[in-house]
Amino acid sequence: MKHLLQTIYNIIFNLTSPFFLWLPFADLRRWYLRLFVKSLGKRTYIGRNIDVKAPDRISIGHHCVINKNVVLNGRGGLVIGDNVDIAQDVFILTEQHDQNDDMHALVKKSVRIDDYVWIATRATILPGVSLGRGAVVACGAVVTKDVASMTVVGGVPAKYISDRKSGLKYSFNYREKYSF
Repeated sequence: MKHLLQTIYNIIFNLTSPFFLWLPFADLRRWYLRLFVKSLGKRTYIGRNIDVKAPDRISIGHHCVINKNVVLNGRGGLVIGDNVDIAQDVFILTEQHDQNDDMHALVKKSVRIDDYVWIATRATILPGVSLGRGAVVACGAVVTKDVASMTVVGGVPAKYISDRKSGLKYSFNYREKYSF
């Protein structure tokens, strides 16, 4: 019975999410996503056209900004902390194929993004990665390994660039009623 309910839940989400997450009304997108994700914090902004896989395995903290066209793959488990800034066109993946498996098997690994992380435009976070508190991922970076707190990384694959020098005292309160 539980498997049947989960299947129905997934069908409803997969049929309705392209419409609801496309709508130009930020409050409606938030309301809709709150129905399906494991948890969604206060004052978190959800941009248009985000692509969400397995929302029941995704937790998003307070005061986050998730911009348009972001892919959140929660199949392996995804935890996003508070005050996280995810720029547009970012891919956060929790599953990939095993290149050494004869049957092209899927491997699922959770991703953890701690508080105050900033992920810049078109970055990709691969399965099994943890981004420490205050970490910064540069534009276009492909993160294949854990990133330490207060570290800036960039490149393909992402490598250490510098340390972040910030007191991390901000709290996002991004509000956009309509976005076209």
